[in-house]
Amino acid sequence: MASAFRLRNILPKGLYWRTLLIIVVPAALLQLTITLVFLDDHWQATSKRMSQGTAADVALIIQLYERDPSPENFADLNRLAYWPLRLDISLEPGAALEPHPRCRNSGSSLDRYLIRALEEQIGREVWYDSSCPGNQVMIRVPIAQGVMEFHAFRDRVQARSGPIFVIWILGATLFICVVSIIFIRNQVRPIETLADAMERFGRGEDMGGGVFRARGAREVRGAAHAFFDMRERVRRLINQRAQLLAGVSHDLRTPLTRLKLQLALMPPSQEIEEAKRDLSEMEETLEEYLAFAKGIGEEAPAIVNVAELASEVARLSGRSGADVTVDFSGDAAIPARARALKRCLTNLIDNAAAHGDTVRVHVEGKADAVIVSVEDNGPGISEDLYEEAFRPFSRLDETRSRNQKGVGLGLAIARDVARSHGGEIHLSRSELGGLKASVRLPRPA
Repeated sequence: MASAFRLRNILPKGLYWRTLLIIVVPAALLQLTITLVFLDDHWQATSKRMSQGTAADVALIIQLYERDPSPENFADLNRLAYWPLRLDISLEPGAALEPHPRCRNSGSSLDRYLIRALEEQIGREVWYDSSCPGNQVMIRVPIAQGVMEFHAFRDRVQARSGPIFVIWILGATLFICVVSIIFIRNQVRPIETLADAMERFGRGEDMGGGVFRARGAREVRGAAHAFFDMRERVRRLINQRAQLLAGVSHDLRTPLTRLKLQLALMPPSQEIEEAKRDLSEMEETLEEYLAFAKGIGEEAPAIVNVAELASEVARLSGRSGADVTVDFSGDAAIPARARALKRCLTNLIDNAAAHGDTVRVHVEGKADAVIVSVEDNGPGISEDLYEEAFRPFSRLDETRSRNQKGVGLGLAIARDVARSHGGEIHLSRSELGGLKASVRLPRPA
């Protein structure tokens, strides 16, 4: 069943166009209302009164002529009609009442006022058309001697202020719209700039505190300053985490090294070998956990070709014996932190190579994002364990029994890197029979 029509479905979605709509539509409706009221109440009423006055003058001249149809009387009436009545009259003896060939014979809606007034004043059929060329209108009235033709100036039968008023109204509306567009644009631009800065910061492209000045209205400036404070707190948090992890690394490496040295000096035994394996696992856990933090706070984003990066990682991962192939299509260059992104791809490809003999990597550059798909022919995992696989220190050895390497931080770090670039990782079933990990890295808008 089709969804019901809703006005919001056709309204613009952007703040700029919505604000412009809020300002322009009421102004346009107000101008339209004023115009309609003026035309109905003033322009047409004025034209009607002017038409009635002209009809009275025409009726008077016709009555005076019909009382005395002599040439001398017609000459006197012609002079009287020219001044002060501003009418030109002519006589067509024996002619019939018919439209004039110079006119379009279409008229206008205001013609009915003069025609009705003439017919009421003289009680006979008349012909009138305001569409004739020139600055005069033509009135033809049948008389006993033929047809009397009157030429009256247009400002005698129609109010000329109406069209001028409409032009001024349209000009004022257009001026209001232009001024509104300029002012609204200046108010919306800081919001767009703030949104762009937030988006870049969310992708990790503004970790160094890019240049952005608070502008616009007080509320927009307040939002910008709140963003500055939030960005500074996040930067301090990231730097603090990097420093903390570096300190943990330094503090733990020293006792681990001493323990390894002490174990190496002890006589060989089964217990010593087990202790060495435990120390090795601890060191591996520490190294893998700290790998993600390397350079996150200091590394600046740069244009990275994801296809080349994936080819390099695949070449190194292929040394483990797995058949790793890479294919790509489209433009795969995006702004990213190369070291962190390499860690993400390394974890995914190494994880696939550890659980399958065949690994296929596909890099696809789209208009809005770069998508990297890593597939293997390993045993895979069930769909209900997809989210569990991203949990730190999660080991799904029951399902992927060959996973004897790592401490369960590979996918967690890979997802963290993808999200720090504004992207995401999704797991699904591979066409090769194993697991498929798809990384989507959005392009800047």
